[in-house]
Amino acid sequence: MPMKIMKLAAIAALLMVALPKSGAAYQVVLEFVVCVAGIIVSWEAGRARKYMWMVAFGLIAILFNPIAPVALSRNTFIWIDLATVLMFLTSLAVVRARPRLSMPSITNRTPGSESL
Repeated sequence: MPMKIMKLAAIAALLMVALPKSGAAYQVVLEFVVCVAGIIVSWEAGRARKYMWMVAFGLIAILFNPIAPVALSRNTFIWIDLATVLMFLTSLAVVRARPRLSMPSITNRTPGSESL
């Protein structure tokens, strides 16, 4: 569930770029949110053994890195932004890590088992 929330937060941040007045402070927040979401989805894709998605979201994390931002023109950034939104939306359905199985407890009695 936290990964789904992070994906939705990244989508919301990316969609707000379309607003005409987005300042420099907003740009840093956008880059941070999308970078963190890209890292999380990349990690999730690696756990799901979807390596192409892992590489794609790793590249998104690098592109939206707030520490060393990539300078792009406004038009180019809008197109990359829209492509990134589509990738995050697609990842909601495609990239799902397999849940970790819990260790069976030796103290819990299995229903229907018989004692020896």
